[in-house]
Amino acid sequence: MLKQQRVVIENVSPQLQGGAFFIKRVVGEEVRVFADVFGDGHDVIQVEVLIKHEKSKQFSAVRMVHLGEDVFESAFTVEKQGFYDYKIQGWIDHPLNWQHGIIAKLNDGQKVSSELLDGVQYLKYLLKTVPAKSKRYLERAIYIFGDETYYKEAIGVATSEHLHHLFLEFPQRTLANTSKTYQVYVDRKKASFSTWYEFFPRSASLEHGKHGTFNDCERLLPRVAEMGFDVLYFPPIHPIGEVNRKGKNNATKANEGDSGVPWAIGSKKGGHKSIHPELGTEAEFRELVAKAKKMGIEIAMDLAFQAAPDHPYITEHPEWFRKRPDGTIQYAENPPKKYQDIVNFYFESPAYKALWTELLNVTLHWVKCGVTIFRVDNPHTKPYFFWNWLIAEVKKKHPDVLFLAEAFSRPKVMQQLAKQGFSQSYTYFTWRVSKDDLIEYVTELTQSEMKEYYRPNFWPNTPDINPYHLQGANDAMHLARYALAATLCGNLGIYGPVFEYLVSDALPAREEYLNSEKYEVKHWDWTKENKLTYVIGLINAIRKEHPSLQQTNNIRFCALENENLIAYHKWDDNRSDETLIIINLDSHHVQTGMVQLPMDVLGMYHGQSIQLYDLITNNGYIWNSEWNYVEISPSLPFHIFHIRK
Repeated sequence: MLKQQRVVIENVSPQLQGGAFFIKRVVGEEVRVFADVFGDGHDVIQVEVLIKHEKSKQFSAVRMVHLGEDVFESAFTVEKQGFYDYKIQGWIDHPLNWQHGIIAKLNDGQKVSSELLDGVQYLKYLLKTVPAKSKRYLERAIYIFGDETYYKEAIGVATSEHLHHLFLEFPQRTLANTSKTYQVYVDRKKASFSTWYEFFPRSASLEHGKHGTFNDCERLLPRVAEMGFDVLYFPPIHPIGEVNRKGKNNATKANEGDSGVPWAIGSKKGGHKSIHPELGTEAEFRELVAKAKKMGIEIAMDLAFQAAPDHPYITEHPEWFRKRPDGTIQYAENPPKKYQDIVNFYFESPAYKALWTELLNVTLHWVKCGVTIFRVDNPHTKPYFFWNWLIAEVKKKHPDVLFLAEAFSRPKVMQQLAKQGFSQSYTYFTWRVSKDDLIEYVTELTQSEMKEYYRPNFWPNTPDINPYHLQGANDAMHLARYALAATLCGNLGIYGPVFEYLVSDALPAREEYLNSEKYEVKHWDWTKENKLTYVIGLINAIRKEHPSLQQTNNIRFCALENENLIAYHKWDDNRSDETLIIINLDSHHVQTGMVQLPMDVLGMYHGQSIQLYDLITNNGYIWNSEWNYVEISPSLPFHIFHIRK
């Protein structure tokens, strides 16, 4: 079908793969939109971005500004959770084109009587749309445009800013062309700013050798809150399989009394909707969740869709598992790793619909218990489209629920999970140690297309990962890694007691903890405080007070000619808060250097002074130059400066 159009719309951004996936924001954030829009000839073009929340009936319009070279820009703020549609609309603006032509001819000394008559049609169109207060003005204009006696007055009206404003406010969108519709999904603020603390509930007891309970966890809530953490993440709390149970240090044979791995879910005591009996009851878990929320803490639950060999599903739904020719079920493997205590669901089963429905029901069961955040174990080993479906189904009625993808895999795999709907994602930060590696990785996250959909969560360590640089490391290394995670990224987390108490003994030549808590109940002295616990608390408090540290993407790395020092400037969207962070990456020696302020980003002129207030030490400094001297000791290996202009 032939369609009469004169405007071309290209290169709309942000968007993902032609709109195949939605971009992401949180409530209150801005979506800055760009597009190439042009037409034939030299006519004036007007462009707008049309926006509509999924619960609204009509689109609203925001005019786009021409930046030059046929590039237009605009922005809109997302104010509610859920999906927004947005699209670009452009048209040849005949009224503005007429006014532009009048002005050009007058500047050339030409008489425009005929042109004034031609403009009457545009004034009559305005009469149909403007409010009553403007109608008399337009009626007068129509009259004088047709009477040579009022030529001078007519010229004044035709070239006036008032008429120009009316043309802009009430446009005549002749032959408008519209782009494809794109989507942005809006989460609550927690999706982009969260501070996670992980511990094993079974290790929460005060007594040596005694299994922890939810009541023990409740006793620790004030400590977690005082340190400034707002998400408390528990590894799986379900019954642990007894068949092929692992022993200490991943021994394939458990000794009597060995507690097993929490991720080996299911036994005769129940499955994914059940709670390990030694932890407590579902009622006690609900009470723990409720009390945590009163303290500003959300309990994040582990969603691990796998089963122990004695999970009730094995006998109740054998069709959900793939059997080998001899009738046995293959245990999970990730060569060379073997997980003899775990079997995987068969997602290609002919009964996949029933399996998917049950896993959705598992998720919703815990949502009904008050859980609003899930850390999803190994999501990359399940179909991407399953996660797209499950997350969408949950969010239909529970938009506050967030999902963190625990996937340390290939880049495209991790990116695909984020595109399919995960709210947050684990990252390679754990292994990015050098200055160059950190800058390269953070630049990729914040300056590439990934910034539109991939919400990183920086973890210095996890129960699975004891990185080489933390093995035997001093408190300076731990402080530097925490400061990096906390200031580079809006979301961060630590495997708490191991990190803050500098427990870093490793299996030989492996990034795994010796005597790992994954395989045994531990006992921690939760009353113990040290430099690390104190400084972590300070950093967390600073993050809550400074919006520039509550986001990830607004960052500029600063020149600093010392490979052991890294510096970067951060700011919030409306520039109400700006910080400068400088970190010593050398955990053993004092490092010095000259740091260059990003004058252009700061909006500073040469010679202008700037006030820096150290948010950790409460010391103040005045810098008068673009380049400034810094000296940082490992005893406190970083500065977090609040910038005061």
